[in-house]
Amino acid sequence: MTRIAGMAGNRGRNLLNIADRKPGGAEFAVILTNTEDAPVLEAAAERGIPTEVVPLAEDMSRREHEEAVLEALEDYEFDLVCLDGYMRILSDTFLSETPTTLNVHPALLPSFPGMDAWGDALEAGVSVTGCTVHVVTDATDEDGAVVEDEVDMGPIVTQEPIPVYEGDDEDDLKERVLYEGEFRAYPRAVKWVAEGAVDIDLEASAVTVDADAPTAPDAEGLPARRLTASDRVDTLRYGENPHQDAAVYADYTCDEASVVHADQLNEGAKGLSYNNYNDADGALNLIKEFDEPAAAVIKHTNPAGCATADSLSEAYEKALSTDPMSAFGGIVALNRECDAATAEQIIDSFKEVVVAPGYTDDALETLCEKENLRVLDVGREARSASDASGDEPRGLGEQTERFTEKDLVGGRLVQERDLQSISVDDLEVVTEREPTEEELDSMVFAWQTLKHVKSNGILFADGTETVGVGMGQVSRVDAVRLAAMKADEHAEGKDAEGAVMASDAFFPFPDGIEEAAKAGIEAVVQPGGSVNDEDVIEAADEHDMAMAFTGQRSFKHD
Repeated sequence: MTRIAGMAGNRGRNLLNIADRKPGGAEFAVILTNTEDAPVLEAAAERGIPTEVVPLAEDMSRREHEEAVLEALEDYEFDLVCLDGYMRILSDTFLSETPTTLNVHPALLPSFPGMDAWGDALEAGVSVTGCTVHVVTDATDEDGAVVEDEVDMGPIVTQEPIPVYEGDDEDDLKERVLYEGEFRAYPRAVKWVAEGAVDIDLEASAVTVDADAPTAPDAEGLPARRLTASDRVDTLRYGENPHQDAAVYADYTCDEASVVHADQLNEGAKGLSYNNYNDADGALNLIKEFDEPAAAVIKHTNPAGCATADSLSEAYEKALSTDPMSAFGGIVALNRECDAATAEQIIDSFKEVVVAPGYTDDALETLCEKENLRVLDVGREARSASDASGDEPRGLGEQTERFTEKDLVGGRLVQERDLQSISVDDLEVVTEREPTEEELDSMVFAWQTLKHVKSNGILFADGTETVGVGMGQVSRVDAVRLAAMKADEHAEGKDAEGAVMASDAFFPFPDGIEEAAKAGIEAVVQPGGSVNDEDVIEAADEHDMAMAFTGQRSFKHD
């Protein structure tokens, strides 16, 4: 366990934050101050941390005071020294006798190294400032006098950016730097030291942090820090519900087709809502799965229907017919330029948004007849580099964004994007009956579509069109029943008889297969891997079903 000697001149708020958080398991051996009535003394005592006071007498030289500090600390064992508003420049008298000493400065060094970092940042008109945790090095001459140009110039361990907003004053900026920037950066640096992830080379004035590299042994390609910056595009009418404020922010480094960067072609129509953005993003991500002409209708981020076909209009017709009742007020996404025939079908019922990589003139004229149908062109990011005119959109292009994120209260989850894609060759047939070629193709389509259905998710497909979707259930059997009900009661011109069923996770018991058989399902694709796989396979064999395992699941929880 790493033991810390903290040194503060006043409140010691960073030291107390570190004491409360214990980054990397580090704990304080002692907190020392040179001010007898410093508030940090009482706060440390409340936490059971020993304290020491070494007042600075008027006739005491720098070196004499540091020798007194060292004497006060000699009974404590510590591996790291952390300064926090200590307001006393340290020399080699102290630094040569102690372990690594860290300090935090309220600016992104080497910018604004003086005492008024916030005011200097505002006066300079910068849009970003922040804080720096650095190694403390000797900034005095042989006589103990301070060499100003060497203060806070030790090797940098970590920095934290903080935006400067229009209208900020010194108090606003100081609050964010001290309580957001420093409260993130200082514990991070202590954690790295405690975990042995930091290599400090004072001669080279360099710090190497193994944990901060995506190639670290336990990183698996995920960096130790996820720093993102985005710019507010617009404030929205409200969030998911009218009592919630909301805004949309953009990452302008993204070159993948995106609803955030889409052009809204029907000027004068109302802007997208929070839910529109969320649903449109889900719809767009679904149709990126397919190379063939594809259409999807999304409601509350779940597919109400999806299909591929020889033409876009046929794909849309098949997608819509899966659940036209639920498609009311939904989002339509297309992976080809929208033509007039498809546009005519879209406006036959109320839709909120249509998303496509371009529109023919006739299609755009038709869609714009609907006053509140938002028409988004996501083809701008996917323009062909060889298209000299820059006017003709192609398909949706590659999926280039690597990670997905979800904010939590007090943190954030980050994961690699689910870019799994299966082929017929990836399927392991486990039943006595072999699937037909048509069933195998349908399995692949169903699996790629099911990736975008909320778990527990079940999807029925006939060929390359959905028949019924059961989403977001806490029971897999209920998800099968829901998909069967949708196919039986909501689908138009098709049903579950003879269809393929896809499940986003294994069947823990045979009951899901029994329900599927009642609905008329004849083939199943699922991950496999249950301790009861043999019982599930036996149930499929009893109903003369074909079943294939993918070997990988496809949960989508949000």
